[in-house]
Amino acid sequence: MPAGFDGLHVVAFESRRAEEMGVLIARHGGRPLVAPTMREVPLREMPDALAFARRLLNGEVDVVILLTGVGTRTLAAAIDQEYPRERWVEALRRVTIVARGPKPVAALRELGLAPTVTAPEPNTWRELLAALDQKVPLQSQRVAVQEYGESNPDLLEGLRQRGAEVTAVPVYQWALPEDLKPLKSAIRTIVAGEIDAALFTSANQVRNLFQVAADMGLEHALRDAFRRMAVGSIGPTCSDALRTLRVSVEFEPDHVKMGDLVRGIARASKRLVAKKRVAADAGVDTTAWRRADMVWAGAERQASLTDSVFLRACRREPVPYTPIWLLRQAGRYQREYRELRAKVSFLDLCKTPDLAAEVTLMAVDRLDVDAAIIFSDILLLLEPMGIGLEFAKGEGPVIHHPVRTGAAVDQLAEVDPQALDFVYEAIRLTRRALSPSLPLIGFAGGPFTLASYAIEGGGSRHYAHTKTLMYRDPVAWHALMEKLARAVTGYLNGQIAAGAQAVQMFDSWVGCLSPDDYREFVLPHSGFIFSHLTPGVPAIHFGTDTATLLELMRDAGGDVIGLDWRVDLAEGWARVGYDAAVQGNLDPVILFAPPAEIRRRANGILDKAAGRPGHIFNLGHGILPETPEDNVLALVDAVHERSEELRVKSEEWKGDGRS
Repeated sequence: MPAGFDGLHVVAFESRRAEEMGVLIARHGGRPLVAPTMREVPLREMPDALAFARRLLNGEVDVVILLTGVGTRTLAAAIDQEYPRERWVEALRRVTIVARGPKPVAALRELGLAPTVTAPEPNTWRELLAALDQKVPLQSQRVAVQEYGESNPDLLEGLRQRGAEVTAVPVYQWALPEDLKPLKSAIRTIVAGEIDAALFTSANQVRNLFQVAADMGLEHALRDAFRRMAVGSIGPTCSDALRTLRVSVEFEPDHVKMGDLVRGIARASKRLVAKKRVAADAGVDTTAWRRADMVWAGAERQASLTDSVFLRACRREPVPYTPIWLLRQAGRYQREYRELRAKVSFLDLCKTPDLAAEVTLMAVDRLDVDAAIIFSDILLLLEPMGIGLEFAKGEGPVIHHPVRTGAAVDQLAEVDPQALDFVYEAIRLTRRALSPSLPLIGFAGGPFTLASYAIEGGGSRHYAHTKTLMYRDPVAWHALMEKLARAVTGYLNGQIAAGAQAVQMFDSWVGCLSPDDYREFVLPHSGFIFSHLTPGVPAIHFGTDTATLLELMRDAGGDVIGLDWRVDLAEGWARVGYDAAVQGNLDPVILFAPPAEIRRRANGILDKAAGRPGHIFNLGHGILPETPEDNVLALVDAVHERSEELRVKSEEWKGDGRS
């Protein structure tokens, strides 16, 4: 499943690096049309630059903020005409130098200088101010800002609000290209519907494009054409400019780099273009929309979910390639998720159906995995039981009324499945917007894991309170587990009724038990859940640290048994039995390794599965928060790219009757 534009027509508006952009698009399988929208013109007169130099030499500047590489070099050239370079560079060494990103850092290096502070990616004025807040007190500081193209009032005001005395130092301006013919020709081509995707690398490109289109009388036609195109933006400032002009952004890379922009949107371009055009045809306003607004129409809506590679693998049927989805595939490792979480608490995110749907779809959209899993949390099921659930900032889940006695168990309320209707509504919204050929997984915590949280009051290393209740008062223990088993069963069936095509039970902590304890205290209750789920819907049974429990977990139930990374996949599958599918089992920490090592490890797991029908690739536990998203993409692509080899092996298994 090679990733690329695959012949799509792609327009880009880069100027200085126009030729390089065209080469990148072509290298990734696109047909490039590069139409420069702007040029950088140094100011003919630079009184502000020379005034800055005088103040710098007189010791009247405390902080210098450099916003661009071109601007830094232009400023240096202007000062060189008036003052010896060694003199003003030495003066610059004595002040705090702040660089907005790697380009001014490179320009400083040419001067033999290094920044005191560098704004992190995505290198916007917001990150710059945040970096200053952490490292440079600005109260009463004299700050000079090298500007580029046009002034940034938000940055200047932010500096003043922090108590700085601010001086703007403009050094060049942006202008339209001297020859507008290529840009006008590109606008006509876009309006004619002959372009599939568009790439922008600066906010000014956006404004100039629409200015020229307005002069041609084609502004509205241009905006209408963008309704049916996939749009890629280099970063937040550029994306803001597009959205201000009512152009939706389908892709923004994690790193503000041209190569990442082209590579990333090439990987997803065919899906994004097709999805946007279906939405536009269905009447969705794609000039400003969220993923959850998607409406599928016509033939797309009739796609058969039963034919999806994920569901076929759950049924142990041969598939054209190994399906992959990832535990915690939506989460903190994604910048877009972190930006949303900065505005909304975790519980509010879980309990707001349209936001939970958006986060669910976000992961699928970005990763190109073979199944979605609804964004939620296993502990939500405990809240209606009256235990006082809270997600404390920096501390994780906290149970305010731990359940540690038989009396406390008796006081727990039976869960009305409708108390979690916000989850069912999120599933309904997600199912409506999700590609009709892509399954949606619902989930719940396993009874032992839920009981452990309820008893311990939060996370635990030794489960001392849990095991104490289990050993001292087995009657109370089984009463608690029966309540939880009934609640989990109703909850999972509610998710199935709302539109989930498969469900997973996370008994994440059950690996702390011995086989004898699991058999006596857990298996009957997990078995109850799996035996009472809606027939015909695949169920996944997952736990961690369960190398000693695999056969017992299979006895408890589940069409698919999840294997964590501590178990050899070939050995684990043999122990579970080939009449069950398996899921797993890459160590999540491998995703911090270089892509070549990720590929090697993924291939090793695929080799252990040997093309046998019934393998679903996943991690051995959830993606860790600091994981580079590019490495996650590398894993998904590595698994998909072996599809032909695995298909051949699947046919061999089918042919000799081994399944």
